[in-house]
Amino acid sequence: MTTTPAPPFKFLAGDPSLDFVNTVDWTARGLANERIPDFEALTRWAEKAGTLDRREGRRFRKLSKARPREARSAHETAVALRATLKRLFDGVAAKAALEEFNRHLGGALESLRLRPSGAGRGCAWRFAGSDENLASIVFPVAWAAARLLVSDEARSIRVCAGADCGWLYVDRSRNGLRRWCAMETCGTIEKSRRRRERVVRARTTKKRKRDATT
Repeated sequence: MTTTPAPPFKFLAGDPSLDFVNTVDWTARGLANERIPDFEALTRWAEKAGTLDRREGRRFRKLSKARPREARSAHETAVALRATLKRLFDGVAAKAALEEFNRHLGGALESLRLRPSGAGRGCAWRFAGSDENLASIVFPVAWAAARLLVSDEARSIRVCAGADCGWLYVDRSRNGLRRWCAMETCGTIEKSRRRRERVVRARTTKKRKRDATT
């Protein structure tokens, strides 16, 4: 039995919380192209997103093999957070989504601590107990989402205009008119679709004129 490999991770949204939402395609038919099907994939994504370092990733994967039930629960929590963030950033049922998000955020904030940065003076944020709590893998995502939502850039969160995409991004373009998650994917697909439509319209118009003269 062969399995189809998950599509590669992409980081083009400008914020880890939005990149996390973009680990699946939000199509009109439902979710497609799942990129974090299990806890191990979630750790790989977190490493590439920079919310988890490699040492922590290896530790989490080792713990997940010893505690598979907890790993499944942590993965389910992550998927639930992703759905909540999608509704929240889309503005769909915003009040209910915000209440759900605050429940996720509460767990992260309870663990948030300032620790010495290790680089002389100054401190850095750390999540206490994250070395043992598998569910803490998404605490940095929730924290990033909270910071984004209270920032000026919250007004620049956009949904890709591509059909059956639904990915999110922060529009930092100079004119504020970015339409696609990525021009080489959704932008190109949309341009090709419009080109085909123009060809069809031109052929239809030509046929009507020809028919009218006969």
